[in-house]
Amino acid sequence: MQITSDIAIVSPVHEKSKPKHRSGCPVSVSLEVLGDRWSLLIIRDLMVRGYHTFKDFQQSGEGIATNILADRLQKLEAAKIITAEPAETDGRRINYRLTEKGIDLAPVLLELLLWGAKHEETGAPCAVMAEMAKNRTAVLAEARRRWQDRDSTPLLPPFDSK
Repeated sequence: MQITSDIAIVSPVHEKSKPKHRSGCPVSVSLEVLGDRWSLLIIRDLMVRGYHTFKDFQQSGEGIATNILADRLQKLEAAKIITAEPAETDGRRINYRLTEKGIDLAPVLLELLLWGAKHEETGAPCAVMAEMAKNRTAVLAEARRRWQDRDSTPLLPPFDSK
């Protein structure tokens, strides 16, 4: 298997603060961090919907309980996938933002989105999904640009509820 030069392999660090993983398999390690639906949906909302507050996530239509949402936000922050920042207009409010580690999940999220739209009945518009599938590189570049520019304009239209 060939690994491209843009992927850095992280050597294990022997620190007591690092969690012990079930195995050394990269898929297993990734699932330990991202392996529940709520974490991936929060990342989706940050990346493609332009959400950034607790209230945004709570009102996303997914039905996440407030205690679960608070827990997942803390876990994603501890994993350095998101960061919590005071809002510019009101320092008492917190805005969440993907870190570089978080935005690096864009290709994974895009492929999950396209796979789900192709193989399952969803509320995603077929024409939008087909365009995204044809233009993966442009979609990923736009997601990264919006992240860099702190542009919270949604990347995708809202999907119909099932």
